[in-house]
Amino acid sequence: VLTLENAVRKMTSLPASSLQLKKRGLLIRGHKADITIFNAETIKDNATFLHINQYSPGVKYVIINGIPSIEKGEYSGAHNGKVLLLTENK
Repeated sequence: VLTLENAVRKMTSLPASSLQLKKRGLLIRGHKADITIFNAETIKDNATFLHINQYSPGVKYVIINGIPSIEKGEYSGAHNGKVLLLTENK
C-alpha cells in the first residue's frame, strides 16, 4: 500500500514538521537524529494491543542520541532517549 520511502517519511519528517520540532525529522547536518537501520525484506511489526513490547524482526540497529540501543537485533540496555517537549522548540 505504501512505498518504503513514503512509510519512512510518515514516521520521520512528516510528524516532526507537523509538531514543529525544529532540527528533527531529516538526516542532515546540524539536525539531531535517531537512526534505525533495518532490513526492508524482513522487518515486521509483532506488537499487538495485548503484547505491545514485541521487538520487530529485521531491525538491526537503533541509535538514539548517538548511543546504540539495539545492536545486531539485540537490546543493549541503554536508556538514552528523552521526551521531546514542544516548549523546547519555541
